[in-house]
Amino acid sequence: MPNYDPEPKMKFTFGLWTVGNPGADPFGGVVRERISPVQIANLLGEVGAYGVNFHDNDLVPIDATPAQRDQIVKDFKKALKDNHLVVPMATTNLFSDAAFKDGAFTSNNAKVRAYALQKTMRAMDLGAEFGAKIYVFWGGREGVESDATKNPVEAIKRFRAAINFLCEYNINKGYNYKFAFEAKPNEPRGHMYFAVTGSYLAFIPSLDHPEMCGVNPEVAHEHMAGLNFVHQVAAALEAKKLFHIDLNDQEFGRFDQDYRFGSANLKHAFFLVKLLEDYGYNGSRHFDAHAYRQSGSEDVKSFARGCMRTYMILKEKAARWNTDKEIQALIKEINVDDSELSKLSKKFSASNAKKLLDAPLDRVALNIGLPYEKLDQLTMEVIMGVR
Repeated sequence: MPNYDPEPKMKFTFGLWTVGNPGADPFGGVVRERISPVQIANLLGEVGAYGVNFHDNDLVPIDATPAQRDQIVKDFKKALKDNHLVVPMATTNLFSDAAFKDGAFTSNNAKVRAYALQKTMRAMDLGAEFGAKIYVFWGGREGVESDATKNPVEAIKRFRAAINFLCEYNINKGYNYKFAFEAKPNEPRGHMYFAVTGSYLAFIPSLDHPEMCGVNPEVAHEHMAGLNFVHQVAAALEAKKLFHIDLNDQEFGRFDQDYRFGSANLKHAFFLVKLLEDYGYNGSRHFDAHAYRQSGSEDVKSFARGCMRTYMILKEKAARWNTDKEIQALIKEINVDDSELSKLSKKFSASNAKKLLDAPLDRVALNIGLPYEKLDQLTMEVIMGVR
């Protein structure tokens, strides 16, 4: 029996807000006792995680005094050391406080935008204290319910100005953060700016420091919009902009469910793991998910273990798919190459264009049957464990 225990090289991480989630939702209050950051570190150490990430106020309450902040930081550092945990990523909560009810960087109010920058700089300072090297931006309130309320062109400009400012702060302080933008199509705003990963991939080249910026795509956010998450991650990988990734699961078209990784769409999860492993992704594999509301404290541990175990199982199945002789024979069959035509179409020249125009390509002959049903069935059998 293969060993599916988490391995440090996989860099499995959880947020303080994930395993620490007390189970509240818009229709009901907390169902689990709230646990402290130190208790969360102890839990993650017990289940074998690699690291823990946080928003500023997950760790330090927004109204904490300087003395309280220092004590919290000291206690948490000790808990990290005791549990052999690291902090690879940090982020800012720019969505919970009432000040951000109409956005942070895109707010119509210059004082709110200034406060958002101030809060983020302080949060970057906090993350740097723990050695974080990835800084995530999720614009939880960057959007509208009615386009009468905000100019979307100005909103993009405001967001760009904020990121450019923070890039310079990053350089000035020598933090060496990589910024990772996280898209979401809706919720909590009726209409969110930068709704999908592609929105940020298009936005990044317009920044003053595009080399510093990439994306942090999340399974649930793309599935909410009915998109194929694997394709979004592939676009980020191909652009060399996959700086971080949020793993969870989600029924298509529903509210943001943040289910345990692989629990809703196992086939999509398989191809996601296969993509990450085939292309040698070496960043954190961060589980931005919550245990079911019905779970008690022990079941939260089962949730955390389950996220990591499912990834490890799918990693092994992806390796099996890659070495299955029948599957690989079908892959070879359906990938038809022609070295001469590939050479002509690889790079434009007037000569290559003329040769392609003159090439005897018979469209009728190109209509050949492809064994995609067989290939997909064999894939399902690998996933289901019968191959």
